[in-house]
Amino acid sequence: MTAKIVDRVMTAVFYLIAALLVVLLVGLLGYILARGLPKLSWTFLTSPPQSLSAGSGIGPQLFNSIYMLFLTMLFTVPIGVGGGIYLAEYARPGRLTDTIRAAIEVLSSLPSIVVGLFGLIVFVYYTGWGYTLMGGALALMLFNLPLMVRTSEEAIRAVPHEQREASLALGVSRWRTITDVVLPSALPGIVTGAILTAGRAFGEAAALIFTAGMSTPRLDFHDWNPLSPTSPFNPFRPGETLAVNIWKVNSEGLIPDAKEVSAGASAVLVIAVLLFNLMARFLARVFYRRMTAAKL
Repeated sequence: MTAKIVDRVMTAVFYLIAALLVVLLVGLLGYILARGLPKLSWTFLTSPPQSLSAGSGIGPQLFNSIYMLFLTMLFTVPIGVGGGIYLAEYARPGRLTDTIRAAIEVLSSLPSIVVGLFGLIVFVYYTGWGYTLMGGALALMLFNLPLMVRTSEEAIRAVPHEQREASLALGVSRWRTITDVVLPSALPGIVTGAILTAGRAFGEAAALIFTAGMSTPRLDFHDWNPLSPTSPFNPFRPGETLAVNIWKVNSEGLIPDAKEVSAGASAVLVIAVLLFNLMARFLARVFYRRMTAAKL
């Protein structure tokens, strides 16, 4: 009788904790969206920011965030998937593998501001680039690489060994087996990990304050030359992202509608991160259904 009472009490406690988490999440998102959605408009999303007058927009910051995300994933995905392949397929138990895993765990636990300071020393001062989108992308790569490596390794390890053995038994080389058999089967998990990594990178601010800077030069969106200083596609120019802009407007903003601009930018950031997470869940379900149907 006592065991049943304890079981019911603990079940109620867990349900209460789950409900509390849901209430906190809904309350936080509801508060941000309720304050920010009335500010959203096409003009707000495309117009440049103002220094002193009202009517500021987030157009350049939104573009910088998207371009920064592209540069970050351009480095993070190949290196992260490569690390996952090595740990899942080639690494043998030993000191070297243990050291690599320990390094990944330490890197994943570093505060983003520490990664930003490292980026400031290496990608800003040591390279002589100054504040650039490229430096910010490399700093975000270091920040998000552990997550990409872990998700890739887990996705690759989840592929049944029978598929590898069947391919090797037919005389296919180990590398061709990985590229033609293992990676296509692990693609759902890798894609999900990449999308979650992208959402994490899109909302990062602390690391970018010290690497990408808190300003954006005047851009000419008709200039497609990536080497031009006025081109928005120049990776070696400063670029204030959306998350950095929210911090800057709240801490240093002199415009009369600073709170409204910050609320609108926060709503855009929250919506973007939610879309990344929903997309990851949707693609995971689609891939899972296709794989299940193929097995049947």
